[in-house]
Amino acid sequence: MTEFGQFGLRLKTWAPRALLLAGAIALSACVAQFRNHGYLPSEEELAEVLVGIDTRDTVEETIGAPSTAGVLSGGNFYYVGDTVRTFAWQAPEVVEREIVAITFDDAGVVQNIVRYGLEDGKVVPLVQRVTETSDGDISFLRKLFGNVGGLDLSSAFNN
Repeated sequence: MTEFGQFGLRLKTWAPRALLLAGAIALSACVAQFRNHGYLPSEEELAEVLVGIDTRDTVEETIGAPSTAGVLSGGNFYYVGDTVRTFAWQAPEVVEREIVAITFDDAGVVQNIVRYGLEDGKVVPLVQRVTETSDGDISFLRKLFGNVGGLDLSSAFNN
């Protein structure tokens, strides 16, 4: 036997197993993960909504509040759901998106129910717009102390 005795024999049998386990754990981190976002009513729930009969209130009672609604008073209801794929270091990617649009007429009665998918739409990039101030990058303290010593009170008292 070696100088480690039985411990060395156990190490020789457990080391490959531990290495295999560590490899399996490392590879499991590289598996794509899918997350669902939003709420989409099922086909059965949508079948309960009757075009020409149901109103905004009855639609909300039947299938729930929409993900978003039109901005105008009496706007349409939109139910949005998507599936996002995340894989390792890569940026998350939307692999499936579905939108159920319920339109209403002027009286608030359901006019139409339409289902859209990713193939029906186009990608709309979100733009962050920031209103610039006229002073540029001048900080508050610089504005506050910038006028110190710049006041000329003699013109105020010479009438």
